[in-house]
Amino acid sequence: MARTQRSLKAHVNIEGVALHSGEPVKVRLEPAPTGTGIVFRRSDVDEPADIPALPDYLVHSSRRTILRRGGSEVGMVEHLLSIAIGLQIDNMFVTVDGPELPGMDGSTLGYGELIQKVGVVEQKTERQTLRLEKPVFVRNEGGAEIIALPPSGEGLSIRYTPGHPVGVDNSTVFFNSATDDYINDIAPARTFVRAEEVEKLLAEGYGQGATAENTLVLGGDSAPEMRIEQEPTRHKIADLMGDLGLLGADLNADIVATRSGHGLNQGLVRELRSILEEEEIGLDELPEGGYDIRDIVRVIPHRYPFLLVDRVIRVEGTRRAVGLKNVTINEEFFQGHWPEHPVMPGVLQLEAMAQVAGILLLRKLEHSGKIAVLASIDKVRFRGSVVPGDQLRIEVETLRLNRNRGQVVGVTKVGRRLAAEATLSFALVDA
Repeated sequence: MARTQRSLKAHVNIEGVALHSGEPVKVRLEPAPTGTGIVFRRSDVDEPADIPALPDYLVHSSRRTILRRGGSEVGMVEHLLSIAIGLQIDNMFVTVDGPELPGMDGSTLGYGELIQKVGVVEQKTERQTLRLEKPVFVRNEGGAEIIALPPSGEGLSIRYTPGHPVGVDNSTVFFNSATDDYINDIAPARTFVRAEEVEKLLAEGYGQGATAENTLVLGGDSAPEMRIEQEPTRHKIADLMGDLGLLGADLNADIVATRSGHGLNQGLVRELRSILEEEEIGLDELPEGGYDIRDIVRVIPHRYPFLLVDRVIRVEGTRRAVGLKNVTINEEFFQGHWPEHPVMPGVLQLEAMAQVAGILLLRKLEHSGKIAVLASIDKVRFRGSVVPGDQLRIEVETLRLNRNRGQVVGVTKVGRRLAAEATLSFALVDA
């Protein structure tokens, strides 16, 4: 069933030690408006960029989940994202003074207890949900795999079969978000490592903050004392849920995972995010908060033949917007731009980004009566051609925004294929 979005009632301050770097770290969790999602910020970086918890910002890593945008990077985000899924926290700003979140006690429970203490607040906008209609399958060369299936009931169902060393319980664990209790069944489970991997990982710089209290060592001379039954497997479910938190929507599906880790989890969430985006494009009705062409012309001054946005299907606060442009042979520019081999000019893709950005930036109330004037374009890359018959998806995300200036990063896509990307800066001037 659909639900409304949720955020924190008040801010939460956390201090701890990073599990891998061993460095002390401070984190502040803050409420965020509806449509924000979970956004990470570095307080120790000059001109930091906001890093949304989305697959676009994933950095390849098999041992932890790392997000990066511009010069900002935050690692070990999976535990916080997992508790956000478990407690249904959809909108939150996370400010951290280092490149890695604290390991806490090795589980997600510490985050959960602090969030429960301050409480959550219901917001007005409905939470987006992906109800899976077709199976999605991801496998690696080692035989580990994840299968995502259409749901057999409500919520997210996970069946996880591990591959622990001999002597550790390898039975399958089941969890269902609609019927089971995340705080009691999953949150207490601590991270773990195989005994034969310890020296190698320490030599590579991992686990500098690991202790006997926050990390289980499996397969050694003495068996660790478990906090709950099947604790290592339950922690694998916590990690999987944290990586699925990058979807940016609730997931209604049955997940069958066998020995999966972060690499496979992230491969799955990338596929699911693509499916979610394709569903957004195919909707017959405009989603709540979207803009049809009449709304668009009331917001920005562009008109045919230079209006390059047909619909805006998603606007998330002042952080992110997604527009669509149906490219047809009837476009004015095709008459003079390679008419025998019609290709949409790259500069017009940039203009389409600028128009969607204008709609996004002008939502802020203090900018009422102003227009966004393009001031500069940087880091432009054209990745593929756009031709008649294509539907161009235009995504922009705010990097910085104040009373007089705005900066966004934009991309255009055709299906799952990236067509162009750029960073655009604007001056906000009186209309």
